[in-house]
Amino acid sequence: MDAETQQKVEETVLEILSNSNMEETTEYKIRKSASEKLQMNLSDPTWKKFVRQVVESYLQEQQAKAEQQEEKEEEEEEEEEEGNNKKRGGKEYDDEGGLIICRLSDKRRVTISDFRGKTLISIREYYKRDGKELPTAKGISLTPEQWSSFKKNVPAIEKAIKKMESW
Repeated sequence: MDAETQQKVEETVLEILSNSNMEETTEYKIRKSASEKLQMNLSDPTWKKFVRQVVESYLQEQQAKAEQQEEKEEEEEEEEEEGNNKKRGGKEYDDEGGLIICRLSDKRRVTISDFRGKTLISIREYYKRDGKELPTAKGISLTPEQWSSFKKNVPAIEKAIKKMESW
């Protein structure tokens, strides 16, 4: 049994396996198909053993792939569940329970949260660590009264921005 012939037999067996219905095929059918395709007798005990090894190796590889796919799907489901936990009633919440009103960029967002019994509107930068988005010190938190005052003055701020841009 030379190496070149072994390689041809292995390639042929793998090709047959990859195109077979694994629910119906048997090692015998694989060996018979390979014999016909290669026009050689693979019923010798040495060839039977070799074909069996190729088939078993293929099956182990397929099982490992299936397990990896299953693990990947489970991880995706877990990530989806985590995402769903952050979204309640169509609203998105951060890891601290604050309601995310909008994302200004991937690092900045506007949130409404409760801090020591007070409602705060925050415009803040966030960073990622261990899969969580955490707030930085960069930002501002306003009480509802401060937010109301800011909101009333937005037209004046916009007017000033336009004036500065025209200089």
